[in-house]
Amino acid sequence: MSGQFSGVIDLKKMDESRQGEALVKDAPDKANGKKFYMESYGCAMNFSDSEIVASVLLDNGFSTTNEFINADLILINTCSIRENAEQRVRARLQQFSATKKQRPGTIIGVLGCMAERLKKKLLDEEKLVDIVVGPDAYRTLPDLIQEAQGGQKAVNVLLSREETYADINPVRLGGNGITAFISIMRGCDNMCTFCVVPFTRGRERSRDARSIVEEARMLFEQGYREVTLLGQNVDSYKWVHEGTEETVTFAKLMEMVAQVNTDLRIRFSTSHPKDMTDEVLHTMAKYENICNYIHLPVQSGNSRILEMMNRGYTREWYMKRIDRIREIIPDCGISTDIITGFCSEAEEEHQETVDMMKYVQYDFAYMFKYSERPNTAAERKYEDDIPEEVKSRRLQEIVDLQREHGALQNQKDVGKTFKVLIEGVSKKSEDQLYGRNDQNKVIVFPKEKYNKGDYVQVKVESCTSGTLIGKAI
Repeated sequence: MSGQFSGVIDLKKMDESRQGEALVKDAPDKANGKKFYMESYGCAMNFSDSEIVASVLLDNGFSTTNEFINADLILINTCSIRENAEQRVRARLQQFSATKKQRPGTIIGVLGCMAERLKKKLLDEEKLVDIVVGPDAYRTLPDLIQEAQGGQKAVNVLLSREETYADINPVRLGGNGITAFISIMRGCDNMCTFCVVPFTRGRERSRDARSIVEEARMLFEQGYREVTLLGQNVDSYKWVHEGTEETVTFAKLMEMVAQVNTDLRIRFSTSHPKDMTDEVLHTMAKYENICNYIHLPVQSGNSRILEMMNRGYTREWYMKRIDRIREIIPDCGISTDIITGFCSEAEEEHQETVDMMKYVQYDFAYMFKYSERPNTAAERKYEDDIPEEVKSRRLQEIVDLQREHGALQNQKDVGKTFKVLIEGVSKKSEDQLYGRNDQNKVIVFPKEKYNKGDYVQVKVESCTSGTLIGKAI
């Protein structure tokens, strides 16, 4: 998954959203007097998983707190994609451990990818946690908590070939009440050499399409107006209906969700260049409520490096995919992920990445220098031989170039009018609202008579390098 997030879950808002679920679920009648606190780090998939965890805990009698000092159960949902993410989590766990000395009965748990990878170290060597739970074992949390309360170290990091949590209604955590994630699949089969995801999240499996459509319908009825379909590689989504043997591809799934209501916007993340089909692009072009925005990670613009990364495509293949997107969806916004300084990357190979950026001119990009992750194929097969100062210099080059491209792409939008879904009040001014257009660009405009959740036509009058500024018309 692309894009990194971190933060405290807004548990007060979560409680409020839970109250709204009484129409769908019976209210929990087994309150246990215990409170939990949760933080989530990493990608959108982790935040989506935290919503599943919250649902499991609330159904088992827990209530919530936004202060970890008051919590009986402290959970941290972790990410292993990069080393600095793990360092931040470790520092946070040390803070929680200090709290436990003041409240000896407090239970500390680690969830997610880092839990899967570092279970023994976290439990036995560093003694920072009481519970370790992998991404496929969240249903077992109540039993693990009971074990920990009895003084045992509780662990379940078993990976599953079936678990999709399709029957769990996620509690929407700390959101704006307008946009929501829907997890459509779990795991990954791609085995990119730099990536730990296949080892921490297991093999790829797709969720029942009917449950996805039903979740989208429920969200719309609750006032949500945009959903993002989530998967490590959404283009490989494939679900077979047991009764009819009908195969639902990602393009078909998008169509099914788009048909829930024309006022429900559809986004998705993340796509893989080797798997994105023209059928997906034509479906996007067909439905006005499927946003014209694609996150298409390139990682490198050099074919040799791409082969070492086991990405499954060449420089030329990627460029042809870009050309096809521009042909079928001319106004499509495109973003990407880029890694600089991968093993043995020569200066001219780095320059090919720079040239790729110039060819595409991305609207946004998540850019990182290569961070070797333990137990990946790259660690076993290749030497991490690019000096840190070279990695940093190359990263700065692409960051500077992307800043130029982002400003240029925004400047092209000045004078244009876009349909914007209002997501809330601008952080900089109570008199301004913000929302995003089809291309996933943030647009700020005067509040006037409009409200969160409204669609409004906004004419762009100016821009910064990261934001469009306009007026509703």
